[in-house]
Amino acid sequence: MKEIKIETIIKECGYEELEAQDKALVDAARKATERSLATYSGFHVGAAILMDNGEIITGANQENAAYPSGTCAERTACYYASARYPGVPMKKIAIAAWTRLHQPEGAPHQDCFQAEPISPCGACRQALLEYEAMYGPIEVILYGKDRIFILPSVASLLPLTFTSF
Repeated sequence: MKEIKIETIIKECGYEELEAQDKALVDAARKATERSLATYSGFHVGAAILMDNGEIITGANQENAAYPSGTCAERTACYYASARYPGVPMKKIAIAAWTRLHQPEGAPHQDCFQAEPISPCGACRQALLEYEAMYGPIEVILYGKDRIFILPSVASLLPLTFTSF
């Protein structure tokens, strides 16, 4: 029997350490949370994708009563990006989230962002991975108030990838 070791390299930084382009992407993801429809979970997620043509496409989670048929922010953004700019590679994605859970009554949403970075669900990882398989690595920036994680690719989040059958 052979043992295989899988490692994921994650860079950790604070917002002030980000390059200007990455700050703009994180800011776009944070802003996108304002357009989420989180009626049931109260968990507002925004995603922003930097396209190879320099455009930034955003998406926010959209929930409805027929749960779980809503759509996560990451898939909203990547599907829109692909429809808006077919054939244009996605270079980076930033993801941010907030909730009023554990926050003082009436706290503005800007004060409610998650302290720790959040990561895409499995369905979003798979959707993003398929674009990565077509066009090359998509850097992943996971925003948290206290720290930010930067991963070199979506495959870093889903190391045993499934991209063909």
